[in-house]
Amino acid sequence: MDLKEKNKYKIEFKKALDLFTEKLEKYVSTENGDWSVKGFIDVYKNIYTISSDTKIVSKILEIHIFPQILQFAEENEYNIILTEHQNYYPDLTFIHKKNQDVKFAVDLKTTYRKKSGVSSFTLGSHGSYFKERDKKKNIQFPYNQYLAHFCLGVIYTRTDWAQDASETEIYQVQDLQEEYETPNQKVGEREVTTVNNLKSIASVIKDFDFFVAEKWKIASDKQGSGNTANIGATLSIDDLRNENGIFSQLGEEWFDEYWVNHGSATMVKRW
Repeated sequence: MDLKEKNKYKIEFKKALDLFTEKLEKYVSTENGDWSVKGFIDVYKNIYTISSDTKIVSKILEIHIFPQILQFAEENEYNIILTEHQNYYPDLTFIHKKNQDVKFAVDLKTTYRKKSGVSSFTLGSHGSYFKERDKKKNIQFPYNQYLAHFCLGVIYTRTDWAQDASETEIYQVQDLQEEYETPNQKVGEREVTTVNNLKSIASVIKDFDFFVAEKWKIASDKQGSGNTANIGATLSIDDLRNENGIFSQLGEEWFDEYWVNHGSATMVKRW
């Protein structure tokens, strides 16, 4: 496959993803912008709210939008391969049904708004598979087999009332009850609150903003998480939307060169 054909597939895939993300906001939101997920329900019709812990929200959001991702792949003639292991890259591998050489890496990333932009998030490792691009260590396919590496991002606002797991609640909804049922007053030692309908339960997050960007275009020059070998992303919402990271004007080659050599000290040898 020549460069022109590769670019054609990449442009078409990015355009399709952009159109797809425009639909996701309505899919996950109520009419006033709240998350349509209120919690999870047991067989006794008790609804347990979730906390705004980022790991919990991230995982449930992924589950929430996954049926839409499957539909997107089918409509655009792609198969999806999920990572075989939790720490593998990427979250999703898209392979064109008519051309197996057309592969795209898509990572799902969620982050919440802060006064200065968004909370930090990572764009994958700059370790083994990033440096040795013809090998399969911790990656579904060798890095250089992917035509492009995309981030499907979700930005949201956390509601003030839910900060940790200790503040979660248990509800029963009258709309879900049969006429003869009597609402439970307690589950174990915890009180159960009865409300009229599901919309009466506050959502832990709201005001979604979905975006798609090539990883290198939104990368920063700093690691994204402590001591781990992860590439950090720009923290500006506008720069995320517009693919305007520090390397965006320099080019992908500069991004690769910087992060392949990140943390490696070099010295000029004097003769």
